[in-house]
Amino acid sequence: MTQPNIVLILIDDMGWKDISCMGSEFYETPNIDRLAREGMTFTNGYAACPVCSPTRASLLSGKYPARVGVTDWIGAYTQGRLIDAPYVHELPLAEFSLARAMQAAGYATWHVGKWHLGEEPFWPDKHGFEVNVGGCQMGCPWHGYFSPWSIPTLPDGPEGEYLTDRLGDETARLIANHDASRPFFLNLCFYQVHNPLQAKAEKIAKYEAKAKAMGLDQVETFADGDFFPCEHKKNQRIRRRLVQSHTTYAAMIESLDENIGKVFAALEARGMMDNTLIVFTSDNGGLSTSEGSPTCNAPLTEGKGWTYEGGVREPLLARWPGVVPAGSQCDEPVTSPDFYPTFLAAAGAPLRPEQHMDGVSFLPLLRGEPMRRGPIFWHYPHYGNQGGTPGGIVREDEWKLIEFFEDGHLELYNLAEDISEQNDLATTEPQRVCELYAKLVSWRREVGAIMPEPNPAFVPWREGACGHHN
Repeated sequence: MTQPNIVLILIDDMGWKDISCMGSEFYETPNIDRLAREGMTFTNGYAACPVCSPTRASLLSGKYPARVGVTDWIGAYTQGRLIDAPYVHELPLAEFSLARAMQAAGYATWHVGKWHLGEEPFWPDKHGFEVNVGGCQMGCPWHGYFSPWSIPTLPDGPEGEYLTDRLGDETARLIANHDASRPFFLNLCFYQVHNPLQAKAEKIAKYEAKAKAMGLDQVETFADGDFFPCEHKKNQRIRRRLVQSHTTYAAMIESLDENIGKVFAALEARGMMDNTLIVFTSDNGGLSTSEGSPTCNAPLTEGKGWTYEGGVREPLLARWPGVVPAGSQCDEPVTSPDFYPTFLAAAGAPLRPEQHMDGVSFLPLLRGEPMRRGPIFWHYPHYGNQGGTPGGIVREDEWKLIEFFEDGHLELYNLAEDISEQNDLATTEPQRVCELYAKLVSWRREVGAIMPEPNPAFVPWREGACGHHN
């Protein structure tokens, strides 16, 4: 079979329920929904970290963030009861990246959009991408979504041009001008829907009218919680959004969806749509507890920066006609390091187990065949900006164990019966807790995970602890 083109669409900060086909009643995503209708919906797709850079490093390395050393978003540092663990501030050049592997398999390699994996010596062109449009050290559009955006790897457009439109247009041009004798791997990483919250005025007005028509302006929107556990926000309270109703966020999602539609149209114009594997996912959960709290991940608990499901469970869709059954659903868990071997297998290229040592190809799942991924692990030895505390996770089958590093507290959930993580079973399932905890500790030792240290200067500033359920 002819090698397929491979398109990875990686959204920034998009929550599990931020698209219509995953249950959103407020946001509109007809183009993204097409992937679910014509392909496969994964109900248990995971990001390797509840914040962005580690997940991105994991996708491109085939390794867990703890093994690569990129365990926090690059540029982050904070402390609370614990001092943040040190971490690597770039994707090391020693990693034989997914782009390099695809290039070795005969693919043209393109990166478009957010990178956030190091300063200039570590940009996409140093990791095997032949084309880099907009990828640099910036984790978000520092100067906003409207031109001039002052991104060093993307010339400013006409004043007021919307960044997401520009990235969509640039991607469509790459496809239109491509020599079809060679397949391509496209790493399409929109900056959307990360802060700053900025959208086109006419779209905001549309969602203001929609929110009113749905009565969302009449319902309780937020619930204020405990003070933040991180020192730099200790005087602020966590603010949880209870309903999807943020009109600017909805407008941003609509613009994102429109530009994904441009990519589909470009593929169709070249007759490439049916020989292209398209995978859509996000780098961490939706922002639901701070910084404007623009979305709600319910029924998942919490969001970006947390070790609960809202922080790590993501939308994951895949379309590949003739291989992926249309309208199908997969309930098996998969995670970020799995993408590397999966894409190599899809390309018919040799696997590189010495590189993607933490990844397992889920090509059998894409074909609708049975497969068990085995346990999945997380290591986040940091305080997020969103209210979460340092912790680790292991998920095996339907069971999820969370360890909270501040006090060693353990929580156990049966996700098949309790997706909202409201019923902690740690005291009623002590044997299962012991078994899962032993696996988590053994895994940390194997990957060389660095733990945070106690903060000798810590002075408590609030009652309780907001890193886990009280």
